Amino acid sequence: MSAVEQVTRAHIVTDSPDDHVVVPVALRYDPEADPRSVRIGLPGTVAPGGSGSPDWVLERDLLERGLRAPASSGDVHIWPCGRVQAVVEFHTPKGVAVVQFDSSALVRFLRRTYTAATPVSH
Repeated sequence: MSAVEQVTRAHIVTDSPDDHVVVPVALRYDPEADPRSVRIGLPGTVAPGGSGSPDWVLERDLLERGLRAPASSGDVHIWPCGRVQAVVEFHTPKGVAVVQFDSSALVRFLRRTYTAATPVSH
């Protein structure tokens, strides 16, 4: 089993209509380290309880459910936004980061994680 990493672009949602910030986001899955979780590396944020790490760890199942209907667990909330986008909301004691992804990038990443998690039989 091998780790999966995918870099995609996401929009940081702000309350300013003129401020569309596009950032690179690293999606990671390591079935040997934690087969049930994925990591989202979001620049400019610090995950709660982290040592300054910008990586948010969430259940892979939560990400998948959030692409179909609103889903949440702890500090992370995910919901579909129209037919082609998904919103992920990260809560910290310092505030909230709202990030909009193309759903197709998240679906592609999830498919790769299931392939990586399936052992190949000889």
